[in-house]
Formats: sequence, C-alpha cells, structure tokens
Amino acid sequence: MTQLTQHSGATDLSSDPVRWRILVVLLIAIFMSLMSVSVVNVALASIQDGLNASQSDIQWVLSGYALTFGVVLVSAGRAGDLMGRGGIFILGVVIFTLASVAAGLAPDAHWLNGARFVQGVGSGFMNPQALGMIQQYFKGSERGRAFGFFGTTVGVSVAIGPVIGGLLIQLGGLEIGWRLTFLINVPVGLLTIVLALLWFPRPLIHKPKLQEHKGLSSLDPIGALLLGLGVLAVLYPFVESGSTALLWLLLPSGLLLFYLWVRWERWYTLRGYSPMVDLKIFATSSYRNGSIIMTLYFLGMTSVWVLIPLYVQQGLGFSAFEAGMVGIPSALLSAYSANWAGKRVNSYGRKVVIGGLSMAVFGLLSSVAVVLLHEYLSLSIWWLLVTLGFFGLGQGSVVSPNQALTLAEVPLAYAGSSGAIMQTGQRIGTSVGIAVITAIVFAVRPYSSWSVAVTVGLLAIAFVILLALAMAFKDLRDRRAL
Repeated sequence: MTQLTQHSGATDLSSDPVRWRILVVLLIAIFMSLMSVSVVNVALASIQDGLNASQSDIQWVLSGYALTFGVVLVSAGRAGDLMGRGGIFILGVVIFTLASVAAGLAPDAHWLNGARFVQGVGSGFMNPQALGMIQQYFKGSERGRAFGFFGTTVGVSVAIGPVIGGLLIQLGGLEIGWRLTFLINVPVGLLTIVLALLWFPRPLIHKPKLQEHKGLSSLDPIGALLLGLGVLAVLYPFVESGSTALLWLLLPSGLLLFYLWVRWERWYTLRGYSPMVDLKIFATSSYRNGSIIMTLYFLGMTSVWVLIPLYVQQGLGFSAFEAGMVGIPSALLSAYSANWAGKRVNSYGRKVVIGGLSMAVFGLLSSVAVVLLHEYLSLSIWWLLVTLGFFGLGQGSVVSPNQALTLAEVPLAYAGSSGAIMQTGQRIGTSVGIAVITAIVFAVRPYSSWSVAVTVGLLAIAFVILLALAMAFKDLRDRRAL
C-alpha cells in the first residue's frame, strides 16, 4: 500500500503521483455508471420482445435507475465526507456490479426493474465520492485538468452508450444482446474494485471517526430522509408520467418537503450539529449559478440522446447499431473539448462555458436544418454526424469547466454533499427533461411526420440550453462585480 503524508486525519495527495491513479479508478467507475443511463436506449425494443414486457415496464427500465440514483446522491455524498469517501465509493461499485449481474440474468421485467433500482443506488453511492475526492486531492490548474477528464468521461459515457448498446445487440442478437448491455458492467466493476483496493490509501478508505459529533447524528438522518423523500416526490410524476393525473399532486408535496428540509438544516446547525449540507454555500454566487446552469443544461442535453436514436430507428428504420453510430463523432469531439476546456478554465473562467453552450445551440439548430432538409429535399441524414459533432464540442466544453467553477469556493468538509446537490439537480433536470421533451414529441407526432415532431423537440431543447446560456452570462457579470 502506498504510504502518504497525513494531515489532521486526512490524506494529502496534492503532491503525490498516486492521485492520478486514484483519478483513473474514479473515472472508470463513473463511465460505467453514467453509460448505464444511455446504453439501454437502443436496447429497449429488444428488452420488450425478450421479456414480453409492457410499455410501463420499459419506461421503468430507464426511469427506475435515474430515480434511485437521484434520491441517494446527497446522503451518500455526506456519508463519504464524514466516514471516508474511498470506502463508500467501493461499496457503491460492489452494489452496482452485483445489480448488473441481476439485470443481465433477469427472467422477467419485474426482476429487471428491481435490479435497475439497485443499480441506481450503487451509482448514487459512487458519483459524489468522485467529485469530493477530485476537490480534495487536486489543487489549482491540476483541479481544472482533473475535472476536464471528469467532463470527458461524462460526455463520452452519455454519447457512446447507444453506440455500445447497438454493437452488443448486433453481436449478441435480439435475445442475448440486451443482456450484454448490463453484463458488460461486471468485468469493469470487478476491475474497479481490485484497483481501488490496491491504489486507494487506507485513510481514504477508512476515516477513523465522524466529524464534530460521533454517531448517527453526524449523518443527519432526518435531513437525509426529508431530502430523499422530496427528490422522490418531485421525480416520480415525471418518470411515471403516463399513468394517473393524481401523481402530479406529489409535486407540491415535494416542494413542501424541500422547504421542511431547509428549515430542519437551519435548526440542526443552530443546535450545534453537523448538517448534511451547509446551506451557506447557496449564498456563494458561483456555486448557486453553476448549479442552475448544470440543471438547465442536463434538462436539455440528455434528451438529445433519447430523441435522435428514437427518430432514426422508428422514423427512418435504422437498426440499433446504425442508430448508435450517429453518436460516435459527437462522443469523440466531446472527449477532446472537455480535455481542452479543463486545461483552460483557470485562464478563461466562465467564458469557456459560454462558448460551449453557444456551440451546443448551434449544433442543435443545424441538426434541425438537417432533419427538415432530409424530409423535404432528400438531404442525407448522415449529415447529423457533422451537426451533432458541433453539439459534442459544446457538451465537452460545458460540463467539466462548470464542475470546476461551481465547486471552487465550496468548503472541503462539504465537498461530497455539495457536489451531490449539484448532481441531484442534474438528475432532476434529466428526468424532467426526458419526460417533457418526449411528451412534446409524441403529442406532435399524430399530426405530423417524425421529422416535424423531432424538430419541435430539438427546438425545445435549444430553448432550455439558451436559458442556461443566459445564466452563464449572469454568472460572468456577478464575477466581474466582485
């Protein structure tokens, strides 16, 4: 085990090369978990046929994972802050890997959806630890580079998921292929566990005691329950939007729970306890603005990689493999731009995010032009590889710089939970965006062609990203006013 200098019970890796090996382990796991959100997009038809699943069952294959992921994020982030991020991270990888085995071997739709719920829990344990560890063990320009690699991983995992899913279905056939989209996580998960045990220093895995107050009170169980129920109440109507209208009554209940959570956190802090989230971070404009930017961006961005496979498969008759191929240039360019932006965010700051959002809007609008020109002038639909490539350039230039800028002024003791709050906004944005954008497309579809319906959906996404762009300009003004 690598010996490292310790300060005040924590491990200082800021000058030790082992921190880059830790980053490699984190990014392998993050890639695996986030790819699971998008890899099944092209496998849904095969799952439905293979398990004789209903449309509601298929919806939960997508939504169940995102739901539990979002619910446990903040609690898991705080647990990592207090008890050791490495140990919680490894636990998350173990849970995720076992759930992937269960999903790949599922005998029916109910079993599969149960496994996807557990996968979401494992992923929710992993993700905030990665943000917390990057925040803790990378300083200055190296932190920007580390978040650049993180952003590359996020962008590529979302875009490359349909490609890998299409390839696995092509190789395994309709019966086995969809199972491979889950089982592929198993060797990756095992590798991650082994490398973490070998490379994570012991203080990173085992933190000797909870901070400030010993025992369960330091984890703020009431606050965790209130916030978890609030996230569940807000997300559930969107992930189950096709059922009864009574579910929408959960939305005001969710808002009430969020209000009670804020009041509880304030009271808990006044009593001298350590709250799960230091509410003072919301007074920091960089954190507040950056979190809003990320929520709006994910509200739009992830819907692109639902609409495009849907359009080219159902509207144009492409195979799952061909649908996945459409995302390859975007994934590669996203990887490049995230790395490029991560190296320059310290120099150019919020301007990098503004440039990325502008590029994403241009990519969306040019994709709309391709879809319409294909419909009316028979332009090759493969021009989408070019236009979505611009979107990929923008995607990579948004996620990683925004992570670095948003978390720059967050206290280290709350790095995990603060990062998890931002990720919870991403999950809410993702679930709400997919539900609303696809609902718009399917509402337009009976009265028009696929091309027109998808155009409306892409324009709605562009509008949301323009809102994120407006917030980025506001943050730039706020920074200049300081």
